[in-house]
Amino acid sequence: MSTTERIGPLDDLKPGTARQVIIGEHRIALVRIDDDVYALGDVCSHQDVSLSEGDVYCDEKSIECWKHGSTFSLTDGSAESLPATKPVPVYEARVVDGQIEVTVP
Repeated sequence: MSTTERIGPLDDLKPGTARQVIIGEHRIALVRIDDDVYALGDVCSHQDVSLSEGDVYCDEKSIECWKHGSTFSLTDGSAESLPATKPVPVYEARVVDGQIEVTVP
């Protein structure tokens, strides 16, 4: 059974930025590019480092781990550069009536 959580207004998350949210046991990096929102696991698959503290690359739709430089796809969670080789989970994120919603399993 999945859970949908309302995070807050889209306007509270500036374009080109990320922030950490916690839904149940899930640490999630919430990322905004223009008016699109992405949600992926907030723990780098290489080490226990928060991805939401890294740089967002809007054109590539990716986020970089600040510690070792691995990048991850915002759309499918795949590791796009070393040293990470394993993907991170992705979650359904959407904007409904100006509010960000994320669904977790």
